[in-house]
Amino acid sequence: MMRAAVLGSPIKHSLSPLLHESAYKILGVEGSYEAIEIHSSTLDALLDRELATSFEEGARKGFNLTMPLKESVFEYRRCTFDALSTRIRSANTLLRSDSGFTATSTDATAFGRLLMNQNVERVVIIGGGGTSRAAVAALAGRASQIDLLLRTPSRAHVIESIAPLARVNVLDMDSPLLGYDLVINTTPMGAADHLSTRDGVGTGLLLESLYKPLPTELSFAWKELGGSVIDGIDLLVEQALDAIALMTEISFDYGEMRIALQAVARKEIAPQKR
Repeated sequence: MMRAAVLGSPIKHSLSPLLHESAYKILGVEGSYEAIEIHSSTLDALLDRELATSFEEGARKGFNLTMPLKESVFEYRRCTFDALSTRIRSANTLLRSDSGFTATSTDATAFGRLLMNQNVERVVIIGGGGTSRAAVAALAGRASQIDLLLRTPSRAHVIESIAPLARVNVLDMDSPLLGYDLVINTTPMGAADHLSTRDGVGTGLLLESLYKPLPTELSFAWKELGGSVIDGIDLLVEQALDAIALMTEISFDYGEMRIALQAVARKEIAPQKR
């Protein structure tokens, strides 16, 4: 039986086990996927234990990572990072290899597909962590201006290196979200709620990385004022498609699987009444 898991803290809210196990059933794979509460300080020990265990003894085929593990995993010595994850200094998918783990970012490929047909000339991104950098990788070469709302301005230099052709500006976290083709929120729950005022909300496209609560304060206000929203479930499902393909090593129709997993996720999380 194939085993896998998502690691992070907090993690009990994660929909990843539901999505991955639903996909396994669709694909006819005998497998299990669990959520494991783990902090950066104990990540190395967990991965070492996995490598000391054989598949026959129950070792996992791979892991997905949530923040802050997407960044702290780069300190793990027995992991080989592909060109994409190295470029953005963020990895959310680990696959076991003969010598350790290999790592990539399915966040970046998910952003790429979600934004493929969108106007992204002028973009603002809220937050500067691993998810933010994955979004920038998907926009590099397309966006001419990327504004960043950051609490830690020093994070901007990594983003500048990911998208060297774009003009990158660091703005205050209270800056209005007006006049942009695309707004991406990558901050934790509640961190962008203060931006959901009539004077601060624009009418372009908002891509919200959070799916709890659904909708967020920001995405609710955005829709109320006529804007379009790609919500956190869209992003979660999209990055899961690549992870499922990598872990099962099965080729499947992304369109059909996307529809199935979207339905499962939205049935599980009922939108909050306003």
